[in-house]
Order: sequence, then C-alpha cells, then structure tokens
Amino acid sequence: MGPAPSESPEMRVARGLVDGLREDLFTDVLAYRPLRPMRLDGPVSRHVPRSLRVYAVWTPHALVLFAALVVLLIGMAGGGPLRAVTALLPVVAVCLTLVRPTLAWWVSAAETVVFGLAGAGTYGMDTFLASALAGHLVVMTVVAARTRPRTALWMWALTAAYGMLSSAVTGYYGGMGPILVLAAMALLVVAVVQVRASARHEVAVQQGVTAVERGRRTLLEERTNIARELHDVVAHHMSVVAIQAEAAPYRVQDPPPELEQAFATIRENAVAALTELRRVLGVVRAADYQAPDAPQPTLADLDGLLKNVREAGLDAEKAVTGAVRTLPQGVELSAYRIVQEALSNALRHAPGSTARVEIGYVLGGLGLRVVNTAPQGLVKPSPGAGHGLTGMRERVAMLDGEMSTGGTEDGGYEVAAFLPVPARAEADRPGADRPGADRPGADRPGGRTAEAGE
Repeated sequence: MGPAPSESPEMRVARGLVDGLREDLFTDVLAYRPLRPMRLDGPVSRHVPRSLRVYAVWTPHALVLFAALVVLLIGMAGGGPLRAVTALLPVVAVCLTLVRPTLAWWVSAAETVVFGLAGAGTYGMDTFLASALAGHLVVMTVVAARTRPRTALWMWALTAAYGMLSSAVTGYYGGMGPILVLAAMALLVVAVVQVRASARHEVAVQQGVTAVERGRRTLLEERTNIARELHDVVAHHMSVVAIQAEAAPYRVQDPPPELEQAFATIRENAVAALTELRRVLGVVRAADYQAPDAPQPTLADLDGLLKNVREAGLDAEKAVTGAVRTLPQGVELSAYRIVQEALSNALRHAPGSTARVEIGYVLGGLGLRVVNTAPQGLVKPSPGAGHGLTGMRERVAMLDGEMSTGGTEDGGYEVAAFLPVPARAEADRPGADRPGADRPGADRPGGRTAEAGE
C-alpha cells in the first residue's frame, strides 16, 4: 500500500474547529473557577478612594448579582407560586457563572430549550421564556468575559443553531432574533475589550523586555568604562611597583640577601596581580568574554601560598587530617580561595600575628579552618571594605556548604567552613579508585560559630 494521502486544508480547519469546541465547552465543564476580585490599577479604578477600595474590588460580583435580580423580576412578572419557582431557575444559572462558568452556560442553554419547547404558542409561558432568554444573554456575556473570544463565538453559534432549529420544528419564533442580535453586540464588545487588554499586556511585556535589554546594554557600557579606568590606574601603578622592585637591589651596594629576596617577592606578587587583573578586566569588559585556559589553583598549591605569606611577614603553618584525595575542581578552587582570602585578611587586619590552616578530609566533604592570633607589634591594621568575607560566603553558599566567622578568646580571628562533596562526585572524579582514596578521614575542623564582619 502506498502512503496515506495528506490531509486537506479543509479537513485541518474542520478538525481545528472541533478541537476548539471540545476544549472550550466540553473540557472541564465542572471545573471550579471562582471569579477573582477586580484589580484597581485601571485608568478609572485607580482613582477610587482608599476607604472604598475594600468594597470596590467586588464590583464584578455585584454586577452579576444585580443582573440575576433583573432576570428574577422578569420571570416573576404576573405573580403566581409556579411562576415564582420557575423564575429562580435562570437566576441559578446566572449566579453559577461566579464559580463554574462553563457549567453555567450548559445549564442556561438547557433551561432555554425547555422553556422554549414548553412555551411554543402556549399562553402564559412567554414570560418564562423571556426570563430564560434574558438569563441566557447574561450568562453568555459573563462567561465570554471570563474566558476568551473563541468561546464567545462558540456560545453564540450554538445558541443561533438552537434558535433556528426550534423555530423550524415548533414554528414558534419566541423572540430569539432580538436576543441573538443583542448577544452578538454584547459578545463583540467583550471580545474587543479582551483583545485590547491582551494587546496592552503584550506591549507592556515587550516594553519590559526592551527596558531589560537597555539596562543590560547600559550596564555593559558602564562595565567597559570601569574596566578602562581600572586598567589605566591600577595596572599602571602595579607595573611601576614591579619595575621599581626589580631595579631596587641595583641601587644599593652589596644588598643583603634578605633584601634581594623581599624585592623579588614584591615583584612576583605585582606580576601575579597584573595577570589576575587582566583576567578580571576581560570578564568585566564583555558579557561573552571567554577566559583563557589556565590552570586553576588547588589545595596542592597551598604550600606555595603559605610560603608567599610567610615572606610577606605572616608566620603561617598548615595541618592536614584525614585521607588526602583529589576533590572536584570547584571544591578545590573554592577551598584555595577561601584560605587565600583568610590569610590576606590576617595580613591586613592582624599584622605580626601567626596563622594556622587546618584542612580535614572527611567522608562527605572537606573542612577548612583558618585561625590567626591577635596582632603584634606597632604596625597598624589596614581597614577593609568587607568584600572578602562576602566573597567567601558566596563561594560556600554556591557549594551548599556552611561557614562561620568570629573572634577567638585570645583576640584573634577564625574562619571555619565545610564544603560538602556528594558521593557521586567523589565516584566520578579522576583517580577515585586508587588505593586509600576512600579511607575515612578525621573529624571536620570545628570552630566558634559567631558571625562577624570583616
């Protein structure tokens, strides 16, 4: 057999219409959708006095109940106990639009059919039919306002089909023509209001997107200006420091080895700072900047970091507990940066102190503790802006870890953090199956948990 013929455009249109009818009037007929209070941000409603706003939000509900009262008065014209009972049926359909709009339309349509058949040429039933048609008009208007224009079109089309079929079968006109005209006008007004509100919403969304893009462009331009200024100011001075540190030993006759080593350390730090500055400026200059591939520091590089801070005047030592193993790159880098920032804070805020770095490899993560003693000597501490602790907390929070900072009893300062490592990440890392990689480690380094700023 050959391939099935493709569906004609007419069939696709017909199928789309049937699917739309099923979705609008047959799906979730009993769905509970209460009418929400009115928003008071419109051009007129925003001027409602504050004392009346608590009542003004219920204006749509009041209008529906008022329309139900009018339908009730139409149905009770002429009096009689039977008339009072039957007049309540269209009112029920109108009130049902407040909670179940689709079901309300089907109830109203059924009542219109029943009253139309019962009142076909029967004296005394015209009032019942008028009440049912008035209630049906109200129901269609409310349901259309609560749904979408396509639903309004389906309701009007089915009502018109019922009117023509009823007239053809019973030969009784029953005032369906004026009702259809009024319904068409009401539904058209509702559809226009909905389309206008939807268009206004789309314009507002587009304006919001445009404002966001404009803000991003402005931010990028500002970041570029900041990067240019940083490069012109900071990079220039750091270059001067590096050059002067390199040339300083040659200005002194027979300089001691300690002095030469100090100037060499200064130059190395200045060059390293320039390298980091250029990398950061690259990120600041453009949002899509691709950082060059460069080895990121890990815990294996801590010895070099400690040597560097010792040469800068901070007596630092390291203690490692647990089974040393390779952790995920993000954990290694964050741990290194946390220790680096903590030691930098000790150099800045506690000159002349001693520091101790404790690293604990445990099952499930990595513990860090950096504690320094009280400042010693006559060198005054250098004030900071508090960004160092904020950066450390951000790194810990990014890894779902915990961090605490605070002063110690002897006047020093302590930074303690725990970086969790999921078991799956441990299994996926390179070399996870080497001997001794999964031996239990020591307890997590502790510390006081008092929060303090930098």
